[in-house]
Amino acid sequence: MNQNALTNNQLLFEKAKQYLVAGVSGSARIHHAIGKPIYFVSGEGSRLYDVDGREFIDYNISHGSSFLGHNHPKIKQAIEKALSLGIICSYETEYQCQLAELICKTIPSAELVRYANAGTEATLAAIRLARTVTGRQKLLKFEGHFHGLHDYVMWNNGGAAHDDDYPTYPYVPLQVGSGGVPPQISEFVIVIPWNDPLALEQALQEHGDEIAAIICEPISYNGGCLTPKPGFLEFLRNQATKAGVLLIFDEILSGFRMAAGGAQEYYQVTPDISTFGKAISAGVPFAIIVGKREYMEKFSPLGPAVHSGTFSGHLFPVLAAIASLEEITKPGFYDPILENAECLFQGMRSLFARFGIDAQVKGVGSCFVLHFGVEGEIWDYKDACRGNRALYRKFSLACLERGVYFQTYGANIGGADHHQFSAVHTSTDIEETLNRIESALNDITEA
Repeated sequence: MNQNALTNNQLLFEKAKQYLVAGVSGSARIHHAIGKPIYFVSGEGSRLYDVDGREFIDYNISHGSSFLGHNHPKIKQAIEKALSLGIICSYETEYQCQLAELICKTIPSAELVRYANAGTEATLAAIRLARTVTGRQKLLKFEGHFHGLHDYVMWNNGGAAHDDDYPTYPYVPLQVGSGGVPPQISEFVIVIPWNDPLALEQALQEHGDEIAAIICEPISYNGGCLTPKPGFLEFLRNQATKAGVLLIFDEILSGFRMAAGGAQEYYQVTPDISTFGKAISAGVPFAIIVGKREYMEKFSPLGPAVHSGTFSGHLFPVLAAIASLEEITKPGFYDPILENAECLFQGMRSLFARFGIDAQVKGVGSCFVLHFGVEGEIWDYKDACRGNRALYRKFSLACLERGVYFQTYGANIGGADHHQFSAVHTSTDIEETLNRIESALNDITEA
């Protein structure tokens, strides 16, 4: 065999770069451990298969969307049903109502539902709704929390952390996360550290009458699996109510990972408005905005907060979401997921300790983050940014070579990319994963 021959992946990458920006359909498709994407031909259950015939145990699962695994039979049946109805688009059927009823029975904050097509659209609409309800304009968000890619949430959503000395405490100095965002928008955004009750209280005292909404990921998997400190979500809920500010939980990523009702069910704290996406439709593009009836009725056509779209409530994701929620709400659905999580997380911790690798595993439910080279507790974004990115890259590359797919996003967080497994990952998958990770760590320590 010619050792200089290009692989199918390399050939596809070279061709794709001629027609797609960077050779990919979206920037997050680049696997930063290798500097390019991997091109796949199929997925089945917990496994992915690439164009070079390699098999991977998948711990990305479509950036969290394929929560039921790849090629789930119930999701295939749902899409086939949508096809049989004639691919009708922009019309109401019985199924949009059927799904909304199921959502309202499942998610604590859901009294009314509005459909969207992606998480970015959902958080944009939720913030617009909060401004309509309150008559205020400013948004309070937390450092490192990710809420999509529209201009109002592109502040401190990744990249470098604030200075250690909090020069403008309780506020985090604003950093824009993209080119092309008008700097004037910063006038409507306030950013504070996560898990800091004093910062929250002070910000609301100084700006409460200007703030329309507080938005957060109740578990910020995007920022390094930043869980709330005990009592913080309750404090957040109480302070928002006291200030007349609407509380938005962005559960695009946290939704369904550990409970059918998301993190709000898990922590028993109910926001005013929530956004869900990814896992709700098991890999089909979809998102929802839900909330209290008195607020949701401010959406058009009942109220002045305009939101609609040609593809809102399209039957492909609607029928897929019905099938997905019917699976997720079955009795005992989460028992094996939580068992696998415990086995995987503890197994990795034991391996890191045995090989002398300075790493922490933070996870809740099926979603987790690996922090390399971080000492002490990890409660906010500043903590997460202290990680060793070079060691994380070595680890993810060694795992990739052994068929364990951890996606790396190239963030400034030291190894704090979020990973997840699906509901169809088995205990055998977990055991095999740990064996492959053991081999990867052996190579890393020998090197």
